[in-house]
Amino acid sequence: MPPIRIRSEKSRPSAFWILAGLILPIMNLAARYDIIDAHKFPRSGAFVFSPNHYSEIDPVVMGVVAWKLGRLPRFLAKASVFEIPVIGAVLRKSGQIPVQRGGSVRGSEPVKAAQRLAEKGQMVVVYPEGSLTRDPDLWPMRGKTGAVRIALEQGIPIVPAAHWGSQHLMERYSKKISLFPRKTITVKIGDPIDLSQFRGRSLDTATLNEATAVVMLAITALLEDLRGEKAPAKRWNPSEHNQRETGRFEA
Repeated sequence: MPPIRIRSEKSRPSAFWILAGLILPIMNLAARYDIIDAHKFPRSGAFVFSPNHYSEIDPVVMGVVAWKLGRLPRFLAKASVFEIPVIGAVLRKSGQIPVQRGGSVRGSEPVKAAQRLAEKGQMVVVYPEGSLTRDPDLWPMRGKTGAVRIALEQGIPIVPAAHWGSQHLMERYSKKISLFPRKTITVKIGDPIDLSQFRGRSLDTATLNEATAVVMLAITALLEDLRGEKAPAKRWNPSEHNQRETGRFEA
């Protein structure tokens, strides 16, 4: 009996076609994408996709990667972006999830939206760091609990990833895209993270922080492989360096 072929999400007409038509020509001109272990990226079913975060163009880059792998990327996005005319309408139409400043998912709407995605077998991209890393060498910093909260509450897998090269396309906190020469962005997909030890436990702060640490270790290990370097033994914590959790600390 021949294997059942899974129909790509992007084959169905949606608002993503508009986004793809606007974004893909520019992003393909600006960069080539080397995706390692693409077979580990779920082609169907609900899951949380959690990459590292060090450039403001990261969501576009990872959106392109998800599209190339046949999935429609839905993100936790700053609520303020939804207030921009036209852009806000497209974001809502494509199922993006508004969150308050700082990446909080404690409000009822993000939780309900995540539940709807899970019920429909859709993916959601959540950056565990919540904002661009403050680490001076762009290593993943201390994580926040949004990604594991969604994964544990909805009972869906969380898949880590790391990418490297986006900083050449857009430096951290820069507003300018460097289109030429064409860049190479390397992405490595990890195995789904085993969170079984946390399922069934009360999702209190201690549990969520412990689970988040497991996720950050997985993301960092993937980035170490890409960079061929070892990350610092101690993860960067903004509060220990008198840095704000959000905003442009270098501005």
